[in-house]
Amino acid sequence: MSLSERDLSVYLVVSDGLGNESCEGVKIIDVGSFKGRVNRILNAPRKVLKEAVSLGCDLYHLHDPELIPLGLKLLKLGKKVIFDAHEDFPKQMMAKPYLNPFLRRFLSVSFEVTERFLFSQFTAVIGATPSISRKFSKINDLSVNINNYPICDELDAGSSKRRVGRCVTYMGDISEVRGVEQLVDAMAYTEAIRLNLAGEFTSEVFKSRIKGNPNIDKATELGFLSRGDLREVLAKSSAGIVTFLRSPNHLESQPNKMFEYMSSGIPVIASDFPLWREIIEGNDCGLCVNPEKPKEIAESIQFLVDNPSAGLKMGQNGIQAVRDKYNWNIEERKLIRLYLRVLEAF
Repeated sequence: MSLSERDLSVYLVVSDGLGNESCEGVKIIDVGSFKGRVNRILNAPRKVLKEAVSLGCDLYHLHDPELIPLGLKLLKLGKKVIFDAHEDFPKQMMAKPYLNPFLRRFLSVSFEVTERFLFSQFTAVIGATPSISRKFSKINDLSVNINNYPICDELDAGSSKRRVGRCVTYMGDISEVRGVEQLVDAMAYTEAIRLNLAGEFTSEVFKSRIKGNPNIDKATELGFLSRGDLREVLAKSSAGIVTFLRSPNHLESQPNKMFEYMSSGIPVIASDFPLWREIIEGNDCGLCVNPEKPKEIAESIQFLVDNPSAGLKMGQNGIQAVRDKYNWNIEERKLIRLYLRVLEAF
């Protein structure tokens, strides 16, 4: 959207089966959906590549690791290609619970060696966090940090519509590594408080386990929400939760939901990682807890629900921090500068 507003023709090639459409000046092209992760990884890139080549664009911007081979093929065709790394892939491999420890380590080391060659080939590399960008700056001379910060005021319903109730909200993928089980366990130590789960389960096995948790009756499963519906849910929440577990890939990550909670005007309860503590407690916009201790999580939830004035102050601090430094308006300028630099190199 930031690019289309500057009279650039922007196409978004996807594989979701929802068909072609145009939104906010962006032409969305759908190559169809594919059932199963393996089938999608094997077949979707081929169709995406065919569509991408037919568009004849001056620049291609890729986000998904399974599209890396596609990017290399576009480079061979003389195209300018930017890869946007949202995750530290070697560290991400170490957090896969369905892989045994030996295989996790093997894949992590293998990917670390391989990415040194792969990412040096791209025209430019974007890192979604400072730590990812620092790593890629040693691999690719044109490496830029563009943080995934929220749009100011998008999720802020305003003080007139804010009706904080006795509930807290977690939004995003519902999975084991994101600490959802410990969060549900924490509800056993709270009084007259509900937990909103806004998102979808990433695993049927984990979903069954959570459904069998004795505290699940204190939670409301909302499923995937539109931005408008999410804004309304957050306006009624006493806090937003982001208590990811201590996975190597999480310690220096910057979850977008953390900043979205801040932008909505509610306090944040976050894992006590040093970087997250610096953001949350450094801006006095929430509380940091040990994500593996349900009782500690519960104490923070109970405090913010029982002390709305303290929560309100933290929420206002969060809004101000987003307006001052954690917003997309700042980041999009870096993106535009990168695009112009790459395009002017033609």
